[in-house]
Amino acid sequence: MTYTSEAQKTAEFVGEAMFANDRASQGLGMRVVAMGPGRATLTMTVRADMLNGFEICHGGFVTTLADSAFAFACNSYNEMTVASGLSVDLLAPSREGDQLTAEAVEVSQQGRTGVYDITVTNQRGERIAVVRGRSYRLKGRPAVPGSAAPGR
Repeated sequence: MTYTSEAQKTAEFVGEAMFANDRASQGLGMRVVAMGPGRATLTMTVRADMLNGFEICHGGFVTTLADSAFAFACNSYNEMTVASGLSVDLLAPSREGDQLTAEAVEVSQQGRTGVYDITVTNQRGERIAVVRGRSYRLKGRPAVPGSAAPGR
């Protein structure tokens, strides 16, 4: 798909504004590395305090990274959108020091509902998890309230 530069500017604006208020993603050391209309890529380094009793990253942290990427992707149009469900498949373990990348991509956006696929990989490009997110868009509410987002 080809998007206008205004749509790209809006996505980047929303990504910056959302991240500034996202204490959960910040607290886990996540970074937003790419934003676009209907897509987002976030990274996170697995820390010692994220390991379970088997010395692998707890699946909840992997899922949280995917969920954050999903949130940024589905709000990238500056229309407040919330998760209505996630389906998670954990495929491989990740360990302390691994650099995880979650890439969320819009599959469908019809009316108020959307479907997004999120793939989590490690620094070697190995798939750690695949997630399908379902979203619900709140009518008439911007993701970044009171904003002067490009194109608004």
